[in-house]
Amino acid sequence: MPSTSGATALFIAEAFQQRDEVMAPQIPRLSIEHVALWSNDIERLRQFYETYLGAQAGELYRSRNQPLLSYFLTFGGDARLEIMTSPKIEAHQTGRRVGLAHFALRVGSRERVNQLVERLRQEKVVIAGEPRLTGDGYYEATILDPDGNAIELVA
Repeated sequence: MPSTSGATALFIAEAFQQRDEVMAPQIPRLSIEHVALWSNDIERLRQFYETYLGAQAGELYRSRNQPLLSYFLTFGGDARLEIMTSPKIEAHQTGRRVGLAHFALRVGSRERVNQLVERLRQEKVVIAGEPRLTGDGYYEATILDPDGNAIELVA
């Protein structure tokens, strides 16, 4: 049985690596463009996000194809939040369920998290989780918007 030298083995390994790189699917670098939430009252929700979380709403969108109204909200980054309404919305679910658990807004510093939580508490916004340092290294608090969607405020 012929023996394979170290150089030949290295050549074969490099050939397989090059083949695998060529054959591997090219996955583009992705980013979140927007997340959408259904609401029975998008005006109330828009006002909440603008007043308390600094969102800027675009123009109201009215679909020509279906009974749908929506706003896109921006917070200073690339990702946006779309709030939508339609007469065909199903009943609200609460608690742990499959689907969106929460989304997080970066507010800057720990001090800013604490200040914002106290302001929201005075305005009777539900504080679902007090400011804390999490096991995965975030300093965060969790609030609920008027529809009960969980929002993490992170430093």
